[in-house]
Amino acid sequence: MKKILLSSALVSISFFMYAQKVESKDEHAGHAHAAAPVSTTAALDAKKVVELISVNKELHDFGKIPQGKPVTYSFEITNTSAVPVKISNVQASCGCTTPEWDKENAIPAGSTSKVTVGFNAVAEGPFIKPVTITYNDGITKVINIKGEVWKTPAESAPANSAISEIKN
Repeated sequence: MKKILLSSALVSISFFMYAQKVESKDEHAGHAHAAAPVSTTAALDAKKVVELISVNKELHDFGKIPQGKPVTYSFEITNTSAVPVKISNVQASCGCTTPEWDKENAIPAGSTSKVTVGFNAVAEGPFIKPVTITYNDGITKVINIKGEVWKTPAESAPANSAISEIKN
């Protein structure tokens, strides 16, 4: 039985390897002359994307925060281009991170706007959460928040006998 399973696994692996080789040969056959201009154009487009907006910080560190206490930080987004920038979506990596932004108005050239990111510190331990800003028809910029959530004590603080003296 082991030999049959091993043989079928090897046949499957060799089939997938062959399929990958055939696909890559077909890809290069039709695009041999256009390869250099496409990569140069892609590099120029990537440079333009970087120049459309800038962020005051790409990573905000909340430091140590107590469990159960939500925190927020406002990232300042500056439009460094000559055209208006419209933020169409801001997507967090999980439900514990909530972004807010101006959904209605574009950011005029040279102006700034804010993306406020909230984090609900429920789970104990270190965290780093990426937040993806999508603007001007699918261009993206990733910002991050990080920190460490420390566990709050299960019981309240011990009674302080000095309080009775202060009251008198």
